[in-house]
Amino acid sequence: MSPPLVQVQSPTTPPAAADVVIIGGGIIGIFTAYYLAKRGISVAVVEKGRIGAEQSSRNWGWCRQQNRDARELPMATKSIDLWEQFAAESGEDTGFTRCGLLYLSNDDEEINRWATWGKFAKSAGVTTYMLDSKQAAERGHATRRPWKGGVFSPTDGTADPGKAAPAVARAVMKLGGHVIQQCAARGIETEGGRVSGVITEAGVIKTRTAILAGGAWASSFCHQLGIRFPQASVRQSIMSVAPTNEPLPGALYTSGVAVTRRSDGSYALAISGRARVDPTLQFLRFSPQFLPMFAKRWRNLSPGGLQAWRSGHESLSRWRLDAPTPMEHMRILDAPADPVSIRATHRRAIELLPELAEARVTHTWAGYVDSTPDGVPGIGELPQTPGLILAAGFSGHGFGIGPGAGHLIADLASGVAPIVDPRPYHPNRFNDSSWGKVADF
Repeated sequence: MSPPLVQVQSPTTPPAAADVVIIGGGIIGIFTAYYLAKRGISVAVVEKGRIGAEQSSRNWGWCRQQNRDARELPMATKSIDLWEQFAAESGEDTGFTRCGLLYLSNDDEEINRWATWGKFAKSAGVTTYMLDSKQAAERGHATRRPWKGGVFSPTDGTADPGKAAPAVARAVMKLGGHVIQQCAARGIETEGGRVSGVITEAGVIKTRTAILAGGAWASSFCHQLGIRFPQASVRQSIMSVAPTNEPLPGALYTSGVAVTRRSDGSYALAISGRARVDPTLQFLRFSPQFLPMFAKRWRNLSPGGLQAWRSGHESLSRWRLDAPTPMEHMRILDAPADPVSIRATHRRAIELLPELAEARVTHTWAGYVDSTPDGVPGIGELPQTPGLILAAGFSGHGFGIGPGAGHLIADLASGVAPIVDPRPYHPNRFNDSSWGKVADF
């Protein structure tokens, strides 16, 4: 069962040319288009399926600074403000609210890690409060249990994954940008070694700048161009339940389960980090670079099945540009939820918040979370193909930092001063060893 997602009405025929063509209509690609269109730059987004239908509608919806890796924190901080600014500027509703994020724990080691991060956060100007046992119990009174401690970040919040990307797409079209659905990009045309066009199933769009924001498909697309982009994806399962009679915390994390209230009053439930690893040839190819990450997070990972193999997003095959590609055979990655994870998630959620026992299960779904070896996205122009900017590998963080990432990518594409320092994200770092540099959060 797919997650709830607002449908966007848009053309399926691309324009003949655009200043910038964005491959992928998830939250990263569509926010990039918004900031380009605001500057009067002609932009076209080509999406093989529906806007926001893959991981952009399958995540928790958290928009957080709390516990961000130091490399991502500047982008996360900018994003919090940009979520609010977008609503004011566009009149569109993404469901964003600064409800605050609440973390509760009975594990001393976990609490100490949060306290260490909190000291760093204060030096970076981020508002976050450590909670002692009494304060944690008060904040988490809905759980009806004691806690050793916790964290509350009042300026963080959530947005609605089922509404956000479609809302931004409508804003892009209002500004004159092109949003094309059911239109897969098959490859890149070059002249003199530089991007000259994007080849789609409906024809070529002439352009001098292409942005690859293809999510879990990005590495296989790069492979067609002879570019090595180490990327692996894991399959995570989430569920949602109907609104309860008693309001519960807007966003609550515990090591057992996380709970997020959506804008319609329903709740999304998930186990942090719990995922299935579906083996593919791409996974095997890049597995040496991912050993440090898997060594750090192996307790939450379990062997998967053939779902990813059948989906085709991690293919090492070369596809023709004049025939349907794997992206046209699989318009939307919509793997079934893992029933074992769903049962565990539901049981833990009810144990944590007893009111959820009466809430009807409305949806279950799975999504492929694409990651880089260090857990930090790859953003920057690829030197092998001038004019092609990579924006992928957001490692489960892309939704929350979507506005800041989109702004940065638009800055790079239009040659203006970047909103944050782009150097920590440049894909060239994957040419070196990433051992020992895995993001802490």
